[in-house]
Amino acid sequence: MEQKNQVFDNVLDLVGNTPLIKLNRLTADYKGDYFAKVESFNPGNSSKDRIALYIIEQAEKQGILKPGDTIIETTSGNTGFSIAMVSIIKGYDCILAVSSKSSTDKIDMLKTMGAKVYVCPAHVSADDPRSYYQVAKRLHEETKGSIYINQYFNQLNIDAHYHSTGPEIWNQTKGNITHLVACSGTGGTISGTAKFLKEQNPNIKVIGVDAFGSVIKKYHETREFDEKEIYPYRIEGLGKNLIPSATDFDAIDEFIKVTDEESAHSAREIVKNEGLFVGYTSGAVMQAVKQLNEQGKFKKTDKVVVIFPDHGSRYMSKVYSDKWMNEQGFFDSVHEATAEEIQYIK
Repeated sequence: MEQKNQVFDNVLDLVGNTPLIKLNRLTADYKGDYFAKVESFNPGNSSKDRIALYIIEQAEKQGILKPGDTIIETTSGNTGFSIAMVSIIKGYDCILAVSSKSSTDKIDMLKTMGAKVYVCPAHVSADDPRSYYQVAKRLHEETKGSIYINQYFNQLNIDAHYHSTGPEIWNQTKGNITHLVACSGTGGTISGTAKFLKEQNPNIKVIGVDAFGSVIKKYHETREFDEKEIYPYRIEGLGKNLIPSATDFDAIDEFIKVTDEESAHSAREIVKNEGLFVGYTSGAVMQAVKQLNEQGKFKKTDKVVVIFPDHGSRYMSKVYSDKWMNEQGFFDSVHEATAEEIQYIK
């Protein structure tokens, strides 16, 4: 097939328009057809490229961001990478407050991208002065000529996906999508995508994926913040110990919780069965689909779209490390370490 030569002004022209790829082997015995929106095809390898570019360009249009200014953000890693990438192209400084739960791969990449990185303890309350939320706020107050993206409480987080991810999925499925299954951290991806899709067809079911140890599912069901739900968990970029205003709970029909361990194994299963090298949260969303299928939630005529948010290269020291998996106690008689040992030729 003849292809046109594609020449782009810069890397930012490649944000969005990611492929929708049919899942075959993993879902062979499931009712319905399953498709993955593979966000690692963005130039920064995650869905966060969309919000970084959109929010920064909106700030430019409003005249509150000028070349040489500083962009500050809280991140589990992916948003920080995307902001650092946009900052390089547009001429901004970048300061990131990062959760200590983020993989060393992510933190090293942020430093490589020229960002100034503050690693903050993950397992403290959101209002603790050491939390990455509070550290980012303090850095914004102390840094002249800075803006704070604040993705958890920024309506533009939702808008970015309303204007891009939602229309893309609608067009790629020719309007035949019946279910959207997506992880919820800040909530921007699932909320913006869901808002657009439900405007086209209100019968589309939107299912959010939450982590055990997070408050999101219970808040969706009761509208009450329950601190007793909070405890440490390992998945990055999924769930929260606060309620982000960037989550439109009315656009989401239900939430399902997944465990750290099963999500890690599901990520490995995606790689081995579909050839898609995706991240920990992609494993979480696939685990959710597995559980929903077991609950009989899907029928033969359904067209289910899942969002795979990022690339597996950001988890080499975690879910793709046998050493890390073993340290977490994730291997047992059912799930064993990588069978083939590496052979060194002397």
